[in-house]
Amino acid sequence: MSQAPRQLGLTTTLTAELFSADQPLRLAGGAELGPVTVAYETYGELDEEGTNAVYICHALTGDAHAAGWHEGDRHPGWWDTMIGPGKPIDTNRFFVVCSNLLGGCSGTTGPSSTNPATGRAWGLDFPLLDISDFVEVHRELGRQLGVKRWHAVVGGSMGGMQALDWSLRHPTDMCHAVVIASSSRLTAQNIAFSAVGRRAIMRDEDFHHGQFAEQGTSPDVGLAIARMMAHITYTSEEGFTEKFGRRPQNPGTSPGFGVDFAVESYLDHQGTAFLSRFDALSYLYLTRVMDYFDPFSAPDALQQVVEHPVSYLVVSFDSDWRFSTDHSRRIVRQLERAGLRVTFRDIRSPWGHDSFLLDVPVYLETVRAFLTNPSAQHPHVHAGTHTGGRR
Repeated sequence: MSQAPRQLGLTTTLTAELFSADQPLRLAGGAELGPVTVAYETYGELDEEGTNAVYICHALTGDAHAAGWHEGDRHPGWWDTMIGPGKPIDTNRFFVVCSNLLGGCSGTTGPSSTNPATGRAWGLDFPLLDISDFVEVHRELGRQLGVKRWHAVVGGSMGGMQALDWSLRHPTDMCHAVVIASSSRLTAQNIAFSAVGRRAIMRDEDFHHGQFAEQGTSPDVGLAIARMMAHITYTSEEGFTEKFGRRPQNPGTSPGFGVDFAVESYLDHQGTAFLSRFDALSYLYLTRVMDYFDPFSAPDALQQVVEHPVSYLVVSFDSDWRFSTDHSRRIVRQLERAGLRVTFRDIRSPWGHDSFLLDVPVYLETVRAFLTNPSAQHPHVHAGTHTGGRR
């Protein structure tokens, strides 16, 4: 009789204080922050050499809780399909670290944190951030945890941007980088979607120039609309059609301007649920970071990684129109022109951008194979199934 696969048990989010007022984090834009509090989780055990570690970089609305369960959870961590005993990122083999991003709202210093200079929430006085700022915080956390060199840095969507940036700036930190459903430069359409979401938040009557917490309010209407619109971009027309079609929400009722269709109810639910776990200011800051990400624009962008090569896995999904396969192909071309080892897979999945969070077997097996034997070339098979997930 075969045994059921082992799972991670209950997990705990920890915090670390990085940098200090005397030795602050100097941001790419010139501002300084110190101290910086970071929320993080770890899974598995670090080996004596400190080299079996995998860093997980989360996407826009993720957090440190990447896998396993917290007490009272209705769902496991956001990448539980990927991380755990016997899973592609195998916690029997790897020491896995995931932290909440700088600028986030789940235990890490961000715009809703207290500004030590004023005693008030930072609000819009919080400095603008860069992908490289996230990376510097990740690196410092790794040093505090005793990691000598990362076996791999892995991320999807905005997490993939972090993995790419880290590999280009500090290639000696890692052996391998995994960039999934990501981009090295947003298109005008990508920027436009985020711009409308930010505008919905900032024009909400309860935004109060970013000091809404002091007023005892929250721009919930704007944030929910931003989430609803963004969520449309995370799936595909095929996915929406398969899941909802034109099914009415309440058959037999007269048409109106309420929730007439099942897909409208779904988006309403996504917008409302988002309010309980995310902050409007973090949404502004983190979406803006992506707009300006363009690591290959610098003439010497690839110099460090050419001198200290990293091997790459780049994965895209054929139905992802938020960061289409062309975005991944651009990354691959840039890396290959520099003579770097790149494995590229465009995987069939009907679920659009959110495929990177879901149980798509060929995708999961591709990541497993790469992390187990990065130098091997594995066959590319188009297939995919959907069992759920949360972005």
